[in-house]
Amino acid sequence: MTEFDIIQETKIFQSKDTLKVQLQELGIGAGDSIIVHSSLSKMGWIAGAEQAVIEALMAIITDKGTIVMPSQSATNSEPSYWALPPAPEPWHQAIRDSIPAYDPHLSSLRGMGKIAECFLRHPSTVRSMHPSHSFMAWGLNAKEWMSSHPIESSFGLESPLGKMLQHDMKVLLIGVDYDSCTALHLSEYLANVQNTSPQGAAMLIEGKRQWVTFNMLNVDSDRFLEIGNSFEKAHSEHVHYGTLGQAITKVIAMKPLIEYGTIWLNDHTKNS
Repeated sequence: MTEFDIIQETKIFQSKDTLKVQLQELGIGAGDSIIVHSSLSKMGWIAGAEQAVIEALMAIITDKGTIVMPSQSATNSEPSYWALPPAPEPWHQAIRDSIPAYDPHLSSLRGMGKIAECFLRHPSTVRSMHPSHSFMAWGLNAKEWMSSHPIESSFGLESPLGKMLQHDMKVLLIGVDYDSCTALHLSEYLANVQNTSPQGAAMLIEGKRQWVTFNMLNVDSDRFLEIGNSFEKAHSEHVHYGTLGQAITKVIAMKPLIEYGTIWLNDHTKNS
């Protein structure tokens, strides 16, 4: 969708100030801890675009709270698994040998959206050190939550997600649904079935670029929409509905969602 189309479909003027009012109506306030997944295009035209969204979030949450976003760099991963698009098989080893090592400041995001890309550029944003599945955060707990991120525990209890589970986190879905809810990967780590596969990524080890191999849990976000819809039917008290810009928005209590997702996955185990 072009900017012209977005302007034509935007019914009223939108700005950082109008977003701040909507965030308060969604129950977001100073001191909250939130993990954000978003689609800027679904929000309609906003004066200042993604910068206005980031500044509105920071103004409402304040530095007494914490804002988190996924910052995955999926191109720094085992190329034999790439599908959209696939890498030609003769290139695989050359990719492993040459792709630059993960750098929290330089490594690009893939599929995270313009709001996340803007958030990464903020000088106070802290990004974790996982080469493929990093998170980034701003605010009170940013440094603590991003301080360690074990390579074999992308979304487990020792990851930033696991640290967040110990707090009163809210999941903010702006114009996206549960299939974009990275937090539900923690349910996969907590569920009984633990199938892993070999992975790889380029990292700096003692100042030298190396291709590092590791085992990681097989994750599957295709199930997340069904989990989320089931959760809403069973526990609507943990979901607040509204809009941000023109985007349908949900605010979900993270811990109850993760606990429900874990039970659901145990009850709906796929044959491997």
